[in-house]
Amino acid sequence: MPNNIIENSNVNTEPVNTAQTETNAVFPVIQEEAVIDKRVVETGKVTITKKISEHEEIVDVPLFQEKVEVERVPINQVVQERPLSRQDGETMIIPVVQEQVFYQKRLVLIEELHVRKQVVETHQPQKITLVKEEVEIKRSAENENSVDKAY
Repeated sequence: MPNNIIENSNVNTEPVNTAQTETNAVFPVIQEEAVIDKRVVETGKVTITKKISEHEEIVDVPLFQEKVEVERVPINQVVQERPLSRQDGETMIIPVVQEQVFYQKRLVLIEELHVRKQVVETHQPQKITLVKEEVEIKRSAENENSVDKAY
């Protein structure tokens, strides 16, 4: 056996270049690919019903109107010239003159008109017709596993 050891010690222990000693082999590499396709599937139906109804309703809306009150105030005063209209707070004063014949002609202020405006609120209930639309949506699912989603 010692002879074997000596013989084996002559063996070259350096790494061998494997590129020179190996033969080229071809290995197929396989890869799977997924093919994805989609299609429209009817999962149910929707029925929409629209109902229009009319009903009468009484509405009471305040209405405003202006009324003019005229008060005649006798003056019977002689004036030299025609007085101008004037404002006294909410009252407009409009002089009314008249020429009178005397032995001499003179201008006499016979009265003034005092005019005031008032805002009066009245209510006149009116019967009106209002239109109302109601929509009903019914879903019927053909596929029991389908999920109804609101969009």
